[in-house]
Amino acid sequence: METIERRGSIKKSSKKKALEIARLVKEKKAEDVVVIDVTGVSSIADYILICSVGSERQAQSVSRYVEEELEKKDLEALSIEGFETGRWVLMDYADVIAHIFLDEVRAFYDIEGLWIDCPRVEIEEEKKAG
Repeated sequence: METIERRGSIKKSSKKKALEIARLVKEKKAEDVVVIDVTGVSSIADYILICSVGSERQAQSVSRYVEEELEKKDLEALSIEGFETGRWVLMDYADVIAHIFLDEVRAFYDIEGLWIDCPRVEIEEEKKAG
């Protein structure tokens, strides 16, 4: 994991990476985007991003877009799971984990509920609008 963290332009903080992923998923019309700060609470990541999409095809499109745009910045996913079915795509960027859910799958698994006591990160776009 250390070698990945030192590659290219991965000097970005975990929070900046999470917010960049939030921006990218919103560009592809993902909805209800939530970034949760799990720093010090979880050993798997510092931030977890969760968003919803309306179809399997949109989940695949959003995840492909995120992957391509981050690769341009020399940020590669450690793994991407669920792309083939597109119902729940999990993108592991070491310190940031992104979950792209179909609405009904998100409701069923309620990942936000697992991290209910962790702070939510304000997403810049929402801050400007409000």
